[in-house]
Amino acid sequence: MPQVEMMLGGKALRLESGTIARQADAAVLATWGDTKVLVTVVCQPTTQELDYFPLRVDFEERFYAGGKIPGGFFKREGRPSDDAVLAARLIDRPIRPLFPDGYREEVHIVATVLSAERDAPPDVVGLLGASAALMISPAPFAGPVAAVRLGMDEERIVVHPTDDVREGGRMDIVVAGTRSTVTMVEGHLREVADEQVVEAIEAAHAVIRELIAFQEKFVAQHTIAKRTAAVPTAEILDVRGKVRELVWPRLPELRAAPTKLARERMAQTLATEAAAAVTAGYPEEKQAMIAALVTQLFDDVYREFVRQAILDRGERMDGRRLNEIRPISIQVGLLPRVHGSALFTRGETQSLGTCTLGATRRDAQIVDLMMEEGLKRFMVHYNFPPYATGEAGRIGSPSRRAIGHGRLAEGALLAVLPSEDDFPYIIRVVSEITESNGSSSMASVCSGSLAMMDAGVPLKRPVAGVAMGLVGDEATGKYVILTDILGLEDHYGDMDFKVAGTREGVTAFQLDVKTGGITPDLMRQAMAQARQARLAILDQMDAVLPKPRPSLSPYAPCLDVVKVNPEKIGAIIGPGGRVIRKLQEDTGTEIDIEDDGTVKIVGDSADAVGLARQAIEELTAEVEVGMTFHAKVVRTAPFGAFVELRPGVDALVHISNLSDGYVKKVEDVVRVGDEILVEVIETDENGRIRCKVVQEKPQLKVGDIISGQVTNVVDYGVFVEIAPGVRGLVHKSRLGTQAEPAEVAKKGDRMLVEIMEIEEQGRYKLRRVVPTEPSAPSA
Repeated sequence: MPQVEMMLGGKALRLESGTIARQADAAVLATWGDTKVLVTVVCQPTTQELDYFPLRVDFEERFYAGGKIPGGFFKREGRPSDDAVLAARLIDRPIRPLFPDGYREEVHIVATVLSAERDAPPDVVGLLGASAALMISPAPFAGPVAAVRLGMDEERIVVHPTDDVREGGRMDIVVAGTRSTVTMVEGHLREVADEQVVEAIEAAHAVIRELIAFQEKFVAQHTIAKRTAAVPTAEILDVRGKVRELVWPRLPELRAAPTKLARERMAQTLATEAAAAVTAGYPEEKQAMIAALVTQLFDDVYREFVRQAILDRGERMDGRRLNEIRPISIQVGLLPRVHGSALFTRGETQSLGTCTLGATRRDAQIVDLMMEEGLKRFMVHYNFPPYATGEAGRIGSPSRRAIGHGRLAEGALLAVLPSEDDFPYIIRVVSEITESNGSSSMASVCSGSLAMMDAGVPLKRPVAGVAMGLVGDEATGKYVILTDILGLEDHYGDMDFKVAGTREGVTAFQLDVKTGGITPDLMRQAMAQARQARLAILDQMDAVLPKPRPSLSPYAPCLDVVKVNPEKIGAIIGPGGRVIRKLQEDTGTEIDIEDDGTVKIVGDSADAVGLARQAIEELTAEVEVGMTFHAKVVRTAPFGAFVELRPGVDALVHISNLSDGYVKKVEDVVRVGDEILVEVIETDENGRIRCKVVQEKPQLKVGDIISGQVTNVVDYGVFVEIAPGVRGLVHKSRLGTQAEPAEVAKKGDRMLVEIMEIEEQGRYKLRRVVPTEPSAPSA
């Protein structure tokens, strides 16, 4: 059984074949640590003529690999998760350019995760297994390739980081390449400098070369019979020459087209005219075949023209300079009921970004994956309807491309989000691509950043993105880097290089090289040119919306967060949920409680949320001596009455504390169901509470004139009870007479007094109000 093994990142890495899936054209079991991925390759002839290479990659997650049973009713794996789709793309993109032109067999790669360890991610293991399986398969694959994941622990680049470093560090990217060059990079960063990014990629390539040698050692143990791609026949070359002769002089006319669709229509007309002219010289039975061939060859000639114009003359099809950005227009706040919105237009690429704020766990995305579960508070979704390119078609579930573009934009924006403590809302950004002619994912980054700022999300800094292109000639070594590429330049170029970030650094990165690869020096040039473009775009974004809105949309939910002692959660919920239901009904709010004591209160108005917060604070506050409660009598006993201070909190009012006077029987004073005002007089270490009945204290203020009863007369004044249990002093200087206090009043008299002062200790200073006698009538 062929097998090789090496150490990688402190874990054993192994490739083996010949035991499992022996009816596939090739099957490799790739193992790294406790992660095992079975990768199979099947190559079979197609049943129809195709003008493209039918490569399909499937990444199959199995929940048993992570020791889990799938959720849902059926308890089995369903459609691929977004992570599985992204892993399939991660395998597809580095290997697709390494098949020769003209190879049209159907190649199906299936990577099945059999066992999964978080610190040994199965996606890079799947790519290693796919490359090894292709190398020992009949397919004419110009590999091998390998991938390395990079992280950043503080300022140190880490190859194959642990899961903790990936989540808490400033970098999480995957670099793929061949022995000689890097062919793919993807991931997100937290405002990392351009030069650090290039250094990280160089560090990754050194490890990639080790993995290439490792695969070559594995492949050497196999006997392989490779198939070949179809070589253009003399007839095909002859037809191409005729097509080139016919259309080449007229291709410059396409540069005058005002729009992409106009250019496509002109190109279609040229192709149709060329097909008519070329097929006229062939027998009728061959004309249909030749016409189809001319259409394919026209695209090849058109590609040659576009590339030659860029390389030799620096001419782009839309007339721009090589480093020129298309015209940009921006609108924000254009959707009144949406929490935040922005329309970002760059040339013929347009993204309508929206931001919606949610407040409770019900709004968060539930994550139930092979190795991960929980809730996700930030989401970016990308929609690409057919009308964006002027086509009619079916709108269904998101394509792999849409999922990939959405995740790229999500990673770009993630770096500038406020923490959940600072901004506890759930955030969903949606990018509707309403027009497309290149770099719609980077337009989504711009519109998403603006939409969140329009919604009042306190982003650290705005984020912008741009797509760069490359056209090169291997024979001469000449190359040209293009800024803000068109769809045509992406299609005919050698590189699609997307960079997003802030003024401080890079936040997302995606590189796909279609032929050859990219050197570190070329990477530095592309990064520098991309930075210039990114800063120019940020300038235009700042001119429209320089900082987040100071307040949220009036249509966004009001949210407040309270931290309570987890042991007090029961007091908020109450028996059978009775308390929380009543609280929500009374205040018109929604209350979400987490196990750690975090309570989120959501409502339509700040007043409603404030009332709910006040109620929760009262429910969870510690009971202290001196606090008063309107309590309900829930039970009586010979020695006193038990009252409910708040849901779940009872106290005893001893019979001696039910009244100021003697109480013979508890029921003479209170009965079950009565509501009484009580004051806490004692709490013990076991949580038992004792109370006494008190009278409702009136709300008194300076200036009030009250008829009170004299309770005591002393040398310096008269004490007057102005409310039950509330006394004040009328100093003899304020009696309104020179007579001694004892001559003015005696205990039990009524006296009209005015409150002159209320001291901090609660003492009242009074003045006697002497009624004025009516004047005698005049004669």
